[in-house]
Formats: sequence, structure tokens, C-alpha cells
Amino acid sequence: MPALLRAIVESALVTFSSVFFLVDPFAVIPIFLSVAPADRAESRRVARRAAWTCALVLAAFAAGGALIFQLFSITLPAFKIAGGIILIGIGLEMLQARRSETKQTPEEAAENAHKEDPSIIPLGMPMLAGPGAIADVMVLMGDAKGWWHVVILFAAIALTSWLAYVILGGAERLARTLGQTGIRIMTRIMGLILVAIAVQFIINGFADLGWVKRLH
Repeated sequence: MPALLRAIVESALVTFSSVFFLVDPFAVIPIFLSVAPADRAESRRVARRAAWTCALVLAAFAAGGALIFQLFSITLPAFKIAGGIILIGIGLEMLQARRSETKQTPEEAAENAHKEDPSIIPLGMPMLAGPGAIADVMVLMGDAKGWWHVVILFAAIALTSWLAYVILGGAERLARTLGQTGIRIMTRIMGLILVAIAVQFIINGFADLGWVKRLH
């Protein structure tokens, strides 16, 4: 396999896995079922709007990440380290199959339970497009070395959002098929991989600062 093609494939796998695992639509299934309308057509409409919200929020932060860094005088290595620490916290909560309070606190959950249309808040943001996913796309965009990295990132956001729609649109069937145990197992697997990605973010941040040697 040519070096460029191999680099593209590796970048696509890492980018998609990190975005998808942080959005983690499987973990949103129980919340979705508790707030979505009973009517199937309305439920799918809520899932569609939540997925669109997720896509637009992540794409906006990916596109505007550089401006945010400049506005607050934040360096990319510092953001990689900070983002990695946040992702480790989320990943450890996922390993315990717990709902991350980084995405939604119990007080926010109680308040959002009474919303007539939960598709944008809390489902689209912060349940799907939460702080971890936002930090992830900003780091990935800041680390982009060429146009194909940018294309891969936005393709990963689009694919993840579409999968979120598919998963939430079939949430009732998936909940019956997987059960709580199945969803927790998948969440734990995603959490393990997410922790590894988070540690790599921190190592890359230290490497950018010249504190450690970059490993390839």
C-alpha cells in the first residue's frame, strides 16, 4: 500500500473512531426513549433534528477552532493536553457504564425532561455534541496537515451524525435487542478506546512542546 494511501486510511480510522466514540449515540438511547414522543414518526423526526444539531455544532467548532485559539491566545499543544484530560474523565465514566456529568448533570436532566421538543437541547447538544466531542474536533482540525485531513474530519462528523440518526431512529428496537447489559458492554469498550485516544492526545501535546519525543 502506498505511503500516502496508508496515511489517509490510518487518519480516517483514528478520526472517525474518536468522533464516534465521543458522540456515543448508544449511550443516548435510554435518554432518547425517555424524552422522545411515543409516535414513531415524531420520534424519528426528533432523532433527525438531534443528528442535524450534532453535525452543525461539531462542524462549526471544527471550522472555528483556529479563531477560538487566537481569540483566547490558546496554543494547540495546551488544548491537546487539556482536551486529553477531559477525554480521560469521560472515558473512565464510560468504562463504569455511567452517564457522563460532563455532558449533562442530574439537575440539567431534570430540567430538560419537561421540554416539549428535546431534539436540539438536550439530545443534539450536549448529549451528542458534548464538550468532549467539541474538544476532539477542534484538536483534530488544529492538527490537520493537509486538505485531506480536513475532508476526513468533516466526513467523520457527517458519518457519525448519520449513524446517530440511524441508531436513535431505531432506539426502541435496539434497546430490546441489546438490552441494558449490551449497551453497557458497548459503552465500556468505547470508553477503553477513548482513554487510549485521550492519552495519545496528551502525549502529542507534550511532544509538540518538545517535552517528550514523538513516537511514530
